[in-house]
Amino acid sequence: MGVREADDLCRVAGALVMKARTLLADHAAVQAQALQAVDTLRRHTVRDDLAQMPVTRLKDVTGGRLRTGALERSGITTVLQVHDMSAYRLQELPGVGAQTAKQIKAAADQIEEAARQLASVKIERHDWMSEALVVALKRLLDAGTELPFHVRAAHDVNTTFTPLLKAAHPARSRWRLLTASRRRRLEARRAVETLDALLDGAAQVGSEFPQVITDLLRPPSSGDEAWADFEYRSSDYYSLLADLAGERVTEGVLPDDVLARVNAQPLDDAYRRVSLRGYQSFGARFALAQKRVMIGDEMGLGKSIEAIAALAHLASEGATHFLVVCPASVVVNWVREIETRSTLRAQKIHGNRREAALDEWMKEGGVAVVTLDGLHRLTPTSRVAMLVVDEAHYVKNPATKRAKAVAAWCGAVGRVLFLTGTPMENRVEEFRVLVGHLDPALEISQAGPQAFRKSVASAYLRRNQEDVLHELPDRVEADEWVEFSGDDLDAYRQAVADRHFPRMRRAAFASPATSAKLKRLTELVEDAEANGLKVIVFSYFKDVLTAVGETVGTPYRLSGDIDPDERQRIVDDFSATPGHAVLLSQIVAGGIGLNLQAASVVIICEPQLKPSTETQAIARAHRMGQTRKVQVHRLLAVDSVDQRLLEILAAKTRSFDEYARRSDLAESSPAAVDISEQNLAEKIIEEEQRRLLG
Repeated sequence: MGVREADDLCRVAGALVMKARTLLADHAAVQAQALQAVDTLRRHTVRDDLAQMPVTRLKDVTGGRLRTGALERSGITTVLQVHDMSAYRLQELPGVGAQTAKQIKAAADQIEEAARQLASVKIERHDWMSEALVVALKRLLDAGTELPFHVRAAHDVNTTFTPLLKAAHPARSRWRLLTASRRRRLEARRAVETLDALLDGAAQVGSEFPQVITDLLRPPSSGDEAWADFEYRSSDYYSLLADLAGERVTEGVLPDDVLARVNAQPLDDAYRRVSLRGYQSFGARFALAQKRVMIGDEMGLGKSIEAIAALAHLASEGATHFLVVCPASVVVNWVREIETRSTLRAQKIHGNRREAALDEWMKEGGVAVVTLDGLHRLTPTSRVAMLVVDEAHYVKNPATKRAKAVAAWCGAVGRVLFLTGTPMENRVEEFRVLVGHLDPALEISQAGPQAFRKSVASAYLRRNQEDVLHELPDRVEADEWVEFSGDDLDAYRQAVADRHFPRMRRAAFASPATSAKLKRLTELVEDAEANGLKVIVFSYFKDVLTAVGETVGTPYRLSGDIDPDERQRIVDDFSATPGHAVLLSQIVAGGIGLNLQAASVVIICEPQLKPSTETQAIARAHRMGQTRKVQVHRLLAVDSVDQRLLEILAAKTRSFDEYARRSDLAESSPAAVDISEQNLAEKIIEEEQRRLLG
């Protein structure tokens, strides 16, 4: 290559480097504004914490050796007061010497440092510090989901091309080539050749740098605009915030060797379009490092994002085919999540185009999404790099067709990821079945909770909302007890006499004109309307929802017989409605897989036969992305099947909390937690017949 060509090449490469440096500088400046807002909010949070700490906590830092009586006699009652004072000022207090003042000040500073390390940044509406943070985060989010990719590309261009341009400098002038040493001339020619080989690809990536710079330099949004955007996609804000602020990662209970493998596992994000929370990154790396696992994170923590992150990583390593198996109700949601959160192509193997979509997926690859009941139509193949089974508790019965199909696929695929928020609904044996699909050879200890936990730790990871979503708004639960109206009581008595358990459960709505439950529900909806809040009403029974709909008048209704595409459209329309709206949903239809965080009031018309059913339903609203306090109202009739159900099911709820919630499963007597629906109905009918009919 001649001198002129080399000079032209270096000039183009130099211009590209300048664009990359400009992008990096502008990104750093916008990011610095967000970090400054984070620091301001965190310091305020820490000061609030220290203001609540009694000065006696200083003793904890010094092993009880420090005396605080002199401080308290001088009116110093909190750690914050001590932290704000200098050692010299402390020394002026009666009874505090120079050495003691230094110890007191050091203890207060140590507590402040610990509080700062542990402080979670929580965004509060109508707070000026939170508003500054939301505005700063919006500038980064508005630059697009590809911003991290462009920043990395700019960094690569800068670090790769800068030394090459320096080495190529002599090749840009005949005089420099003549006066350069033989070694420098050789280095220059090699650098020019390398630049020539790299420039086309880098220039293609760099062609987007100017638009990214323009997006970053847009004027900040107003506070109102930023808050409106935060309401719409708050989970994106908190994911970005977690990246900036440094999130504590809850690792669950894992053996040291497993933890070491997970921490050493890389996670490539070239095919991913979403930032991960720290715990989500850990979950994805856990799935990759251990290969065949179950993630039992509580509902609302983004298990699907963890799965997509794992798929994207495998795609970056050259894998081409993936399979997601899920209930029919969430097929559309999975397709949208995959295409929104990654650059992977999703194929819906469901509906009229099933065969054509299957052929296309087999030829071109991507992520096939198939229903649990449709999986048996697909022939297991080792071409699939990872099998993801969502709502995996649906395959807990090994005798069912869906469980057999999943087992066959588990046998053919090397990497398997089960996702479920309820790994155990009725008995511990269900958990054993799920783990058995992953590793039939895994020996589960029966020697108590600790031994059980260790034996399953290599295949099971569980995190709860309170452990990782420190910003999640509170959930307020209220039991709304009412008495039967005369007509409803007559209907209830007749249902008891007929031993008709379903009619007993919905008797409180038998006469809508006089129903006490419906009256209370109407009051709750009217209160939500006055406050501009969205409401979800859950019931197991369609006729109950019909009665509610005729009373409150709403176009938004979900039931199990609605097509998944239509179901998602209804949810989207409900979420997009400004202000107040009411969504009616069968609890088995809306309680699984759908994101309903637009609503902050949840009304449950009757107790459910499985505690997990209600938990899942509530988690549709009280999940990552929720920005408002969630109100949960349970409509209950005194001296009825409602009361009997709550009493009997309390033991099942305690069992789930004890065994599954903490990744601390233990062998238990089946009688302690296993109550079939049929036995439950018969038990309650007999009790109510004795009470009402003698």
